[in-house]
Amino acid sequence: MTSRAPFATFDRDAWARLREQTPLTLSEADLDALRGITERLSLDEVQAIWLPVTRLLNLRFAALRELRRVTQTFLGRTGPDHASPFILGLAGSVAVGKSTAGRVLQTILSRWPEHPRVDLVTTDGFLFPNATLEARGILQRKGFPESYDLRALMRFVADVREGAEEASAPVYSHLFYDIVPDERQHVRRPDILILEGLNVLQRGAHATGRKGVYISDYFDFSIYVDAEEAAIREWFFQRFRRLRETAFRDPHSYFHKYAGMPEASAMQLAHTVWDTINGVNLRQNIAPTRERADLILEKAADHTVQRVRLRVG
Repeated sequence: MTSRAPFATFDRDAWARLREQTPLTLSEADLDALRGITERLSLDEVQAIWLPVTRLLNLRFAALRELRRVTQTFLGRTGPDHASPFILGLAGSVAVGKSTAGRVLQTILSRWPEHPRVDLVTTDGFLFPNATLEARGILQRKGFPESYDLRALMRFVADVREGAEEASAPVYSHLFYDIVPDERQHVRRPDILILEGLNVLQRGAHATGRKGVYISDYFDFSIYVDAEEAAIREWFFQRFRRLRETAFRDPHSYFHKYAGMPEASAMQLAHTVWDTINGVNLRQNIAPTRERADLILEKAADHTVQRVRLRVG
């Protein structure tokens, strides 16, 4: 372990030792359901990286719940305990593996006896519908901060934090590339809420639904999944190729026309998308939020995490 304030830095082996006696509760069958379409998630990766992460989160969860109980005692509030959920922010680029990370965390954390109800919500559901983006002339900036209904996202997170009986989020379809009308994801007083998205650590003019308040202000802990841009770019191209062979072949897919394109033309399009949209968003909006995270997981080109940085200051 090395220290570079305010972070302590661990290589893979040093981080893996922090697992201690945390049991492995996932099987190979579980991993098959959790993997992304181009990721090679292994049980070794779960043991070396994700079990120490979940051990840390469980310790933080228990400490925060006790702190809140002490505060309630100080205030003389002795009624029913409707503890606020532990809210975890999960950030990183397109194609870096956030969705897989979210699913792994949800699965492992839900198997701890202390917090059986763990909900995973992605901020994709809070993108404005395509019709709204088209009307504003920003359809090609989907995923940039201004493409999200941040007021609705802020209301949702605030409702969860304040212990609402139920909070609901819109649902986004990657098949249709749009919000699904009249469909909602319902969250009912979870022990832990994982909020996954490109810009959940964003601050600035496009990152707030209330003056001076940001989504990250509601987080009890945050994780940023990181890698060199060249690696993320290649993962994006790998995913694009894989989608051409699978989801894009569905006649209902928004991107169905790309399935039948010649390979060279399709990959030229993928390069254009990265160079003009995803790469720009990464450099301008996503990567600058990295140092705001409590935990940074740095991936190598093979998707394995090789270095971990934990905020200690």
